[in-house]
Amino acid sequence: MAVTAQMVKELREKTGAGMLDCKKALTETNGNMEEAVDFLREKGMASAAKKADRIAAEGTTFILSEGNKAVILEVNAETDFVAKNDSFQELVKQLAEHLLKNNPASVEEALEQKMDNGQSVSEYINSAIAKIGEKITLRRFEVKTKSDHAAFGEYLHMGGKIGVLTVLEGTTDQAVAKDVAMHVAAINPKYVSRDQVSAEEVDHERQVLTQQALNEGKPEKIVEKMVEGRLGKFFEQICLLDQSFVKDPDQKVRKFVEAKGATVTDFVRYEVGEGLEKRQENFADEVMSQIKK
Repeated sequence: MAVTAQMVKELREKTGAGMLDCKKALTETNGNMEEAVDFLREKGMASAAKKADRIAAEGTTFILSEGNKAVILEVNAETDFVAKNDSFQELVKQLAEHLLKNNPASVEEALEQKMDNGQSVSEYINSAIAKIGEKITLRRFEVKTKSDHAAFGEYLHMGGKIGVLTVLEGTTDQAVAKDVAMHVAAINPKYVSRDQVSAEEVDHERQVLTQQALNEGKPEKIVEKMVEGRLGKFFEQICLLDQSFVKDPDQKVRKFVEAKGATVTDFVRYEVGEGLEKRQENFADEVMSQIKK
């Protein structure tokens, strides 16, 4: 498989490795992006296995809660200018109110539901598109519930570029729950705790770390101990409760919430546009294509 400049660029963004190293990794793995990431890590060339997709699409996240229910959603637009438009912001708020009230099981179900104004959600969004002049999509949402002895943590960063909703049981202190939400926004854990990490993911990481240690020339008899130690670091990167708390790095998040008599039961973190591919535009080529028509 031919290795393209775009593939090299993507691998560099995922790993922080050098251009030539990325090209070699892709060549060695026949263009398989995931295998190339592992190749670079095993050789010690990758600064981190970020795997974070490029942030491209515009829009906003939003959170709305009422009593023991809360919803977090992401709505996309084509430009940041429109995302800050009052009409767009009102649309997002109306969608949040509908989702919280009707609790659809999916985006597809939500789009078919009738709103209080008589329009379906899909029709309401289409009317906004006609008015605003840009493609707008309800991309995703989650509705969460809690008990009377729990708290929602709601945090929107940079006006909604990142939105985090946390659920803490054992406390009704929203400030504590918001502190945890701010941590999640900053550090971006994948799981609440280690027991949520699949055996397959742990085994994969163990294999990569083992090969990495062997490639470093470490004796086989100490590699296993090294790998288990490095696995601890791996869990610190992806598990919320194992992470150093951003507001007090001397203690783990687990200790912070335990001191408040609470436990973290759930969180949702949305970052606008994550996983969406931005349209690659070459304006010179676009102008030439118009001239030739």
